[in-house]
Amino acid sequence: MLDIRLIRDQSAKVKEALAKRMYEADFSEVLGWDDTRRRLQSELEAKRTQRNDVSAKVPALKKAGADVQAVFAEMKTLGNEIKELEGQLAGLEQKIHDFMAALPNLPDDDVVAGGKERNEVVRVSGKKPEFGFKPKDHVTLLGELGMVDYARGVKLSGSGFWVYRGDGALLEWALLNFFVERHLAAGYEFMLPPHLLLPVCGYTAGQFPKFDGDVFFLEKPAEGEQRFLLPTAETALVNLHRDEILEEAELPRKYFGYTPCFRKEAGSYRTEERGTIRGHQFNKVELFQYCRPQDSSAALEQMVQHACSIVEALGLHHQVSKLAAADVSAGMAKTLDIEVWVPSMQQYKEISSASNARDYQARRGQIRYRPEGQKRTELVHTLNASGLATSRLLPAIVEQFQQADGSVEVPAVLRKWLGKERISPRG
Repeated sequence: MLDIRLIRDQSAKVKEALAKRMYEADFSEVLGWDDTRRRLQSELEAKRTQRNDVSAKVPALKKAGADVQAVFAEMKTLGNEIKELEGQLAGLEQKIHDFMAALPNLPDDDVVAGGKERNEVVRVSGKKPEFGFKPKDHVTLLGELGMVDYARGVKLSGSGFWVYRGDGALLEWALLNFFVERHLAAGYEFMLPPHLLLPVCGYTAGQFPKFDGDVFFLEKPAEGEQRFLLPTAETALVNLHRDEILEEAELPRKYFGYTPCFRKEAGSYRTEERGTIRGHQFNKVELFQYCRPQDSSAALEQMVQHACSIVEALGLHHQVSKLAAADVSAGMAKTLDIEVWVPSMQQYKEISSASNARDYQARRGQIRYRPEGQKRTELVHTLNASGLATSRLLPAIVEQFQQADGSVEVPAVLRKWLGKERISPRG
């Protein structure tokens, strides 16, 4: 969430920044509400002070034997006026909150305006694989090798689901083990959060209310609160320190979490969206950091480098793209995507988005830290990066490492978990 004071003091600058996202902002109404709110707040404080002053007269009047009925009548009148002002303020506060909650984050100054057509490739690693034979696509390979059962996934859960089996399940789990090993070595703490979250978690993450239609909500129980299936571990990790004050010495806090991710987005029948490229459920390991504002730019670069090092260790050709403002998700100020090459698609597919939210999520979740030697607290900065999503890695691995005989070479770093160097067709 943005700071209303920023809009109050620099509305033209905020409009210009949001225009980079192709978001047209009109602040006239919210600024009018804000002016009225501040005026009513002053009136309310004056009325409360007046009531306290009148109330303070009662003991002396009683002691002197004077009639206090007029004083009580005045206090009642003031009480009614205070209640009326409180009601007006509550209504204004809700209007301002709803307006502010719907605004996206401001893109960083170095993020270019426009949509995905203006995304910029900033780094390329390795070379595209070349084959001396006609290569197969990942859907065919994963099916022929008995690694993924698409038909039974649909039979169990409908379109957009699949079943990992045999070497496919082993390779999936090997990837997760590999990620855990690398993240622990990089100083991140392993977290296994709940998969069912309260709506406030989606709000803090910046996904609600605008994108609450993208998640699976459970039916609201007769008693208790409604919950939803998390779309990414980020939604849980950003809420770990909601409504908390951290000490500066505790920062940065570096976490990673494994969860399945549940999303309503469905795959299409186009070849590039078939198989495990896009579905309603997939596995992902997510990196997350809480840090001081002055450290967040360097932290983002460090997270990108770390995620890239994992893809490089797998031996996969990939690139890093810096997203244009309108392609950056609403809650983020800057995003770099790590995209892996899928030969059959002749496309790079995103397997990690590394983003800096600045103080946008922290303001929504009231996540603060106390600078050393100060009483006043400040908002932390939050960052996240996929580390990594497996459902797009599997297609890239089997396609980039496929052999002429229909087998797939297992990346060297994963062999200790699979116990083999190659996955071969069933004979």
